[in-house]
Amino acid sequence: MTEAATVCANHPDRETGLRCNRCGKPICVSCAVQTPVGYRCKECVRGQQAVFETAGTLSLGVAAVVSAIGTGLGSALLGSLGFWGLLLAPLAGGGLAEIVRWSVRRRRSRRLPKAAAGGAIAGVLASTAISYGRWAAVGLVGFGIGLLWPVVQAVLMIGALYARLQGIRL
Repeated sequence: MTEAATVCANHPDRETGLRCNRCGKPICVSCAVQTPVGYRCKECVRGQQAVFETAGTLSLGVAAVVSAIGTGLGSALLGSLGFWGLLLAPLAGGGLAEIVRWSVRRRRSRRLPKAAAGGAIAGVLASTAISYGRWAAVGLVGFGIGLLWPVVQAVLMIGALYARLQGIRL
């Protein structure tokens, strides 16, 4: 008796000896996803990733609003500190990331850092518009120079917020 060749469940024209270590489905090398515990099929990997998505639309909205308020207040406060505000901006962004995590009850999502960064950009724009509205009286050049410092602070603060929510340790 000859033994029948095992073929990939997704590609019937490919013989394989590889199986998903979770569901046991035969998979070829192009269908196999290497994980820390062995090879798995793409369906099992997708199913496992969905378990980690615990934040819903409401949590993303909360993250955006909290980061908008936090960066709005933070950029106004840091703007009054001058050069020290520039040095403290990344710390403020990292602290704000922890506040965002607390406000969404530590729920996780791949979209959470983007929602928080979007809210943070809106908060910085609102704060800058309110704080630097007086620069319009000094002309376009004075207005541009006056905005340079808050923009650098905002980039540092939002960058730290985003990186911290992504899980990158600074």
